[in-house]
Amino acid sequence: MDLATALPTREDFAALLDQSLGRDAGFEGRVVKGLVTAIEGDMAIIDVGLKSEGRISLREFTPPGGKPEIAVGDEVDVFVDRVENSMGEAVLSRDRARREAAWDKLEEQFTKQERVEGIIFGRVKGGFTVDLSGAVAFLPGSQVDIRPVRDVTPLMNIAQPFQILKMDRKRGNIVVSRRAVLEETRAEARSGLIQSLAEGQIIDGVVKNITDYGAFVDLGGLDGLLHVTDMSYKRVNHPSEVIAIGDTVRVQIIRINRDTQRISLGMKQLETDPWDAAAAKYPVGGKFTGRVTNITEYGAFVELEPGVEGLVHVSEMSWTKKNVHPGKIVSTSQEVDVVVLEVDEDKRRISLGLKQASRNPWEAFAEAHPVGSTVSGEVKNATEFGLFLGLDGDVDGMVHVSDIAWGLSGEQALALHRKGEVVEAQVLEVDVEKERISLGMKQLQAGPGGGRSAAPALAGAEGGPKKGETVTVTVMEVTSGGLEVRVGEEGPLGFIKRADLSRDRDEQRPERFQVGAKLDALVTGFDKGRRPTLSVKALQIAEDKEAIEKFGSSDSGASLGDILGAALSKARAEKK
Repeated sequence: MDLATALPTREDFAALLDQSLGRDAGFEGRVVKGLVTAIEGDMAIIDVGLKSEGRISLREFTPPGGKPEIAVGDEVDVFVDRVENSMGEAVLSRDRARREAAWDKLEEQFTKQERVEGIIFGRVKGGFTVDLSGAVAFLPGSQVDIRPVRDVTPLMNIAQPFQILKMDRKRGNIVVSRRAVLEETRAEARSGLIQSLAEGQIIDGVVKNITDYGAFVDLGGLDGLLHVTDMSYKRVNHPSEVIAIGDTVRVQIIRINRDTQRISLGMKQLETDPWDAAAAKYPVGGKFTGRVTNITEYGAFVELEPGVEGLVHVSEMSWTKKNVHPGKIVSTSQEVDVVVLEVDEDKRRISLGLKQASRNPWEAFAEAHPVGSTVSGEVKNATEFGLFLGLDGDVDGMVHVSDIAWGLSGEQALALHRKGEVVEAQVLEVDVEKERISLGMKQLQAGPGGGRSAAPALAGAEGGPKKGETVTVTVMEVTSGGLEVRVGEEGPLGFIKRADLSRDRDEQRPERFQVGAKLDALVTGFDKGRRPTLSVKALQIAEDKEAIEKFGSSDSGASLGDILGAALSKARAEKK
């Protein structure tokens, strides 16, 4: 053989090397098919058709949480990183091959918004790592579940669906969400379930959560709100009084909003409504016993039976205690007797009265202490217009300053008594409707004319003054408003107002008169205490009218002075 042919020249060797390197260089950066020729320890020997074989760790053939999935003779896709390293071996990667293949498929699925399957296999700051058939994605902690999950261990190393939220191939970033898949699945389930439900339907559910205003009940994938007011007809202060988390409850669907997928539930709707026969069972005027369930500023609520409550307004709580907080009259859980005042079945309201269950103390006082009787009481308060006395039955009576003592001014009379002193007084008037009792203390004292004051005479009573009668009176007391007088020697007390002291305005001055002075007056009527009201002015007018009728007329040319002069002259002649 020719030596030149057997031994190539330097130029031939360079050409052959360039040809070889050019062919092998085309492998780098590509995914190619390789044959597993052997497994040595934890390495797999892969032949990809290059001058030398490559080695790949078995870890790259092991799925998360599994065993190596490779055997001699298997054909696998590998990524050629370098044709030859310093040891003369091809540098191959199974992970890079899987990632490249996975990225191609994931980009297609991301474009179509399809779900992808992956496995959570590790933890990183802020979330977890997910294997998407070779591509590694990031799962934020907020995207793991619909609700916060404390322990993710049961979710790791198992295949499950994810939704790709974001991917960037240049940077090698993929962000996925498990929560989006769960929400979509739940929405589909909710939509199907809500279509199968109807208002009025009775269904069982499990209590999932309790709040101050109610509870959320799981109806099998769809939650409904059971409001506290729909749990029972009786008063419920907090839902935990009726139900607990985990309880299975039977409820009725009250309302369904298919647009917002909100469902309102009720439990009391499955019970008999106690208000159906409330008007017949609790008639107006009826007296019943109930329990105080709640106290407010404006009254107290009393439960007549479970589910039926009535309101006792603060104005209907006590006959005598006014402007007092209801909590000072009754207490929660106290048993009380009440009277039904009004029933409104449509509004489900009953008005109750607490004070009506006991007798009106003003009526009882009027019956036990008629006008003119004597009572004793403690001075509870003193004002510029009189004294207030505490009387039997927890009622108050008032002694006006003009009825405290004879011949004293208001200030002088008030100075005679102090708070806490027990005094006697005479009943002058009792007004049950206005809840007023008028008393007099001076009526029990000796008057200026001597002797004890008598009770007021009744109109028309035998021996008493009559309306229109002219009587002689004795001045008992002089006040700025008029004269306190007594009719006759031991007759009833009366009063002449300042304007009735004379027809002449200049003589309408009470200070013109002295205590003990006598004068004539006309009985014009009687006040509520049956005391006579008197007028000197009315008597003067009546006498003038009588004189004109007897001795002349206004059109005869004679003056009133002439007529009265003639009348007086005639009267003197008759006396002679």
